[in-house]
Amino acid sequence: MAVNRHASAPAEPPPSYETAAQPPSAKALLLRAPLPLDLPVINSLRNKRVILASASPRRKQLLAQIGLTNLEVIPSPVPENLPKSLSPFEYVLQTATQKAMHVYSSQIDNAKLGEPAIVIAADTVVVSHAGQVLEKPRSEAEHIGMLKMLRTSGFHRVFTGVVVMAPLASARDPGYALESTVEETTVRFGRDISDEMLLAYVRTREGADKVGGYGIQGIGAILVEKIEGSWDNVVGLPLRATLGLIEKALVSGEEELEDEFATAEEED
Repeated sequence: MAVNRHASAPAEPPPSYETAAQPPSAKALLLRAPLPLDLPVINSLRNKRVILASASPRRKQLLAQIGLTNLEVIPSPVPENLPKSLSPFEYVLQTATQKAMHVYSSQIDNAKLGEPAIVIAADTVVVSHAGQVLEKPRSEAEHIGMLKMLRTSGFHRVFTGVVVMAPLASARDPGYALESTVEETTVRFGRDISDEMLLAYVRTREGADKVGGYGIQGIGAILVEKIEGSWDNVVGLPLRATLGLIEKALVSGEEELEDEFATAEEED
């Protein structure tokens, strides 16, 4: 008697896009915590308010990898409705700046918790080879079409704008340091990816809540043949660049205070 060694297909259909787009539970996001980086910039933020102005669980996970584990997540309610006529560079930079400014302004005078040490905001867009800014897929048919287009076009680009704000210890206007950057990564899908593989990936619903319709940090890696640039930028937050911004923002605050002291001594 022959034995069927192949697992049978799931009897139930995949979840709807509305269900799949909901953020996963905290329990589902538990990771084995890495040892924290022993860096002065990270150590200086221990037991201080570090705010992530984003609801993205992927950005929170990435920051946890460098030791920023006690994040406050305060998403900005500012609508992301800047004109698509802007270049991708300008779009992500302006959107991230709006998010950071809104959350910073809402928390700087928090009498109960005190002012934040830093606020981190980011925005990511995926742009096709033809220049089309891709949104999250809204249906299975749209999702399949989006991935087929990315396969056929050869390559696409991912832009992430990152903004870090920190209050200045001095009273100088505007009262905060703001540092920003935009990272660009080129991603190439394999041209030999079959329609069967694309459909199988779509039905995992992993990409239902992601612009571009795939997650390079998960099962979606099977679609990617090559990248040029930062891998974590495609996930949603370029860590090396973000760490550099945090350091610059904190140093700016210290330098402002030193300059104020020096000016006061000269006046005396």
